[in-house]
Amino acid sequence: MSDTLRDQLLGLGFKPVPKPDKPVRSEKGRVAEPAARAPRPGRPQPNRPQSHKPAGGRPPHARPAQGHPGGAQGKPRSQQEIDLAKAYAIRAQKEKDERIEAERLKQEEARKRREAKAKLAELLKDKALNDPAAEIARHFDYGGKIKRIYVSAAQLKSLNAGELGVVQLDGRYLLVTAALLAEAESIFSPAVALKVDPDAPAADDPYADPQYQVPDDLVW
Repeated sequence: MSDTLRDQLLGLGFKPVPKPDKPVRSEKGRVAEPAARAPRPGRPQPNRPQSHKPAGGRPPHARPAQGHPGGAQGKPRSQQEIDLAKAYAIRAQKEKDERIEAERLKQEEARKRREAKAKLAELLKDKALNDPAAEIARHFDYGGKIKRIYVSAAQLKSLNAGELGVVQLDGRYLLVTAALLAEAESIFSPAVALKVDPDAPAADDPYADPQYQVPDDLVW
């Protein structure tokens, strides 16, 4: 373009095209990037993402740490909740103590029964009056079931008169004297299977009648 035309354009208000900045070479020969130009006033700038980091350095959606007063888990409990938790703890401890005590009493009772049975077995050793040749079945109620012991005619008479009695030991029914029956009762009363009161009405013990027989094949 000739100077005359350029001068004419400038005179009409056209501005000359700005020349690009020359790249600056670094000491090692690399071309350095030109410095960023300052924005011209009045020209809109491109939108750039901006950080919305709030004051204090915490992200806007960050959850409060556990234990912080503002967190849900760190919310202090009311006095009613504390009292309720204490009541539950007291009740749980009481129930535990009751179970332990019940188990202790159960074991203590089992121990006493074992000791009593051992002492009873020692007392009755070689003192039973059972007659292997006896043929009369004397029935009696023991433990809610009908049981029987075979006796002789003389033994039956003495048994119904209260002079003899029956003791249960290890599944066997032993015929013993009234005095021995009383000792056995003092040691372990559940072992007394038959103790006849001679002054009691006959209706109280229907099995005392020797004519009363229960069929052997009857299941009780």
